[in-house]
Amino acid sequence: MPQFGVPARIAWSTVSQRPRPHARPSRAVIRRRRIAVGTAAASLIAVIIIVAVFASSGPSKKSTTNKPSPPAHVASRCPLTDLPAPGGHVPDRPALAVKIGNEPQGARPQSGLNEADIVYDTPAEGYIMRYVAVYQCNSASSIGPTRSVRWVDWHIMQAFGHPILAFAGGITPDVSVVQHLGWLEAADLLTNAAGASQRISSRQPPDNLYTSTSALWALFPHDRTPPPAVFRYGGALPSSATPAASAAINFSPGTDVVWKWDPATKSWLHTYSGATDVDALTHKPVTTTNIVIQVVRYHFGPYAESPGSTGDVESQVVGSGRGYVLRDGKSIAVTWHRANLTSPTTFTDSAGQAVTLAPGRTWVEIVLNTTAATPGAITISR
Repeated sequence: MPQFGVPARIAWSTVSQRPRPHARPSRAVIRRRRIAVGTAAASLIAVIIIVAVFASSGPSKKSTTNKPSPPAHVASRCPLTDLPAPGGHVPDRPALAVKIGNEPQGARPQSGLNEADIVYDTPAEGYIMRYVAVYQCNSASSIGPTRSVRWVDWHIMQAFGHPILAFAGGITPDVSVVQHLGWLEAADLLTNAAGASQRISSRQPPDNLYTSTSALWALFPHDRTPPPAVFRYGGALPSSATPAASAAINFSPGTDVVWKWDPATKSWLHTYSGATDVDALTHKPVTTTNIVIQVVRYHFGPYAESPGSTGDVESQVVGSGRGYVLRDGKSIAVTWHRANLTSPTTFTDSAGQAVTLAPGRTWVEIVLNTTAATPGAITISR
């Protein structure tokens, strides 16, 4: 885990010295001293003016990179969607991330996906996918099924300031790490946050544990700071944008996601194996405004998530890599950038120009580089 040092403080002290008695100087001496002080002051002023002139007239420094600047936060707009805040005021609460299962059998359809501000689709062991649904301006009365924490979860969430991460247990090393992160509130729905969850009778374990945003935010009433923006938003599309009717990602059998552009609703529709995905909370199709396809490197960690499996999949979401941004029925091939764990993720196109998202919900599809290298793994159709 990266360690962040705290800069040492420099202590300044003043020493008061009592002047020693001395003889009163003559008027001539006082006059010479006044002249010397005035001359010194004038010289100092002249030096300052010269330095200022040279500084202002010298060559200006131009940026050598086209990487976009960090996103700004506007108080009246939701930081994670850039939509107008409810009542014109961003709620005084942190980002809340909930781990949601996505196994083809048992987990679907999920509840609460359409209410999230951002959804991350993340690879787990065996190349199954799990969601990290993030809420702040929006809320959901039912979220689930909730599942276990993974290594990638807190590496995504450190960009959100002081968030809450809710999950249903996990392997001991991962649970221990998130419980000791000073910048994150860990809500384990099997232990310290069990009162914020319930098992529903219409599902079988482990896919029957559900929670809500109100129950989770109530666990941490002292945490009232909204997150920073983690993406940049804007209305203009770069010239590199091309029409896109759909984006297909073949993660693994049973998780062949296809997003289809719907001009009537100006949103992307989520489908699996040709069937429309539905949010079980509202019984409406799962949609999003933006899709980010982010190709990442990874390695297997030292701990197996289940007997006989590989180590945990540790997706590297810091650095840079290729990908796509889809918005407004268009696709833009991009390079993603993230300087460190506390930084937002930004995007540039092939010309090095900043690529922004449209205000609204964003789904981030994290695709392993070995998966992306398979022919036909990512297909964007016009």
